[in-house]
Amino acid sequence: MNKPLRRVAIFCGLLMLALLLRDNWIQYVRADELTNRAENRRIRIERYAHERGNIIVDGKAVTGSVETENGDFKYKRVWKDGPLWAPVTGYSSQAFDSSQLENLEDGILTGNDDQLFFNRTLSMFTGKKKQGGNIVTTLSGAAQKAAFNGLGDKKGAVVALDPQTGAILALASTPSYDPSVFAGNSNKDSEARQKLLKDEDKPMLNRALRETYPPGSTFKVVTAAAALENGLYDDIDAKTDSPLPWTLPQSTVQLKNQGDLPCEDASLREALRVSCNTVFGKISDDLGNKKMIEQTDKFGFNKEVFTPVRADASIYPEDNRPQNAMAGIGQASNRTTPLQMAMVAAAIANDGKLMQPYMVAKRQAPDLDDIYTHEPEELSRAMSGENAQKLQQMMETVVNDGTGTRAQIPGVTVGGKTGTAQHGLNNSEKPYAWFISYAKTDSGSPVAVAVVVEDGNANRGDISGGGLAAPIAKSVMKAVIDNK
Repeated sequence: MNKPLRRVAIFCGLLMLALLLRDNWIQYVRADELTNRAENRRIRIERYAHERGNIIVDGKAVTGSVETENGDFKYKRVWKDGPLWAPVTGYSSQAFDSSQLENLEDGILTGNDDQLFFNRTLSMFTGKKKQGGNIVTTLSGAAQKAAFNGLGDKKGAVVALDPQTGAILALASTPSYDPSVFAGNSNKDSEARQKLLKDEDKPMLNRALRETYPPGSTFKVVTAAAALENGLYDDIDAKTDSPLPWTLPQSTVQLKNQGDLPCEDASLREALRVSCNTVFGKISDDLGNKKMIEQTDKFGFNKEVFTPVRADASIYPEDNRPQNAMAGIGQASNRTTPLQMAMVAAAIANDGKLMQPYMVAKRQAPDLDDIYTHEPEELSRAMSGENAQKLQQMMETVVNDGTGTRAQIPGVTVGGKTGTAQHGLNNSEKPYAWFISYAKTDSGSPVAVAVVVEDGNANRGDISGGGLAAPIAKSVMKAVIDNK
């Protein structure tokens, strides 16, 4: 072979080698990346080529699939009561992908998850059409309806937990939306979604998990926990060192209480019963910012929570002395989700043990065999059992003879704390109404609840945690107890 021909042959050989390397790179190294690209329409077509598995509440499906009349997508997702369950399920749309459980559990629901490999292989031999598996939730239908109906036409959110396991029993957010209206792939679906996105009331915002609010006086239970855990006070009925008036540190501004309250040197129990700002603001200042952050961290603040749907982090910030004092009464830069405040109430009710919140109890194969069962998991020890029981006594006094009497349930021990959180520059906007609570029966505490109401329609003077939020919490707790 002459020299020029040999060079051509070597060059062609190098080209073939480069082509083989490129081909293998695409087929093996980048296969998953290319397969899962949003632009890959074939993935979405395959996702809706067969009936999707269902999301289950109380043994019944709250979702379904219907055949479409035309187009590339054979089936479309539907919901049996979309606005009620959207905060839990999220949406699944032929045009706009999916969210929340519909997204996180897509592999099971479509039947494509590796856990369903045996079922897929078996169907190849039996000739059965492909099916998706089911997601069995921890939700209580009765509790969810009580939360949703209690909020009504108000903006707000409700979260209910089982303190002993962390199971989410209710997760409501209003105003809500019906995911069915944009589950398809038509212009009508696109218009419906755009209308929801442009709605000033933000119906697609999950207020239970993704909105943070100043917690107001509900946060005083966390400040009380910090006082007990750090040994600042140990007798909940002894006088505290709480002058009236009390001036914020490094300031000439006096911290005010709401009305003429018996807050001077009030005991922890009395201060929580009537909700003394001065007592808890001074406790936060006495402990200091570092110890307050340490206590809030034990309750789950300052990090995201996964249920498995992600919840935004609640924040107790590093701050100066005056701001730390205000944060200790649930104001300043203190921000929290309703889920977080339900976690606080749950940890107290569970004698200081905070359980990891979760809403997926089981994953099922198409033949209904369980392929995954959740095991409850301790997230942290928020406080000692002895101090948690002291705090329970304080919260039960709030409901029996304080600001939370509208949460009373005959024959049931209820503990709670009201909150009316300032909103806007210099409290210029209508405040948020809060209530956190738990109920106890002979077998322990089956439910803890957090309610927040952004009530744009009520008169400013009528907005209070005890007036607006406590009755909602009561109805949710009663629904759980009555359906145990």
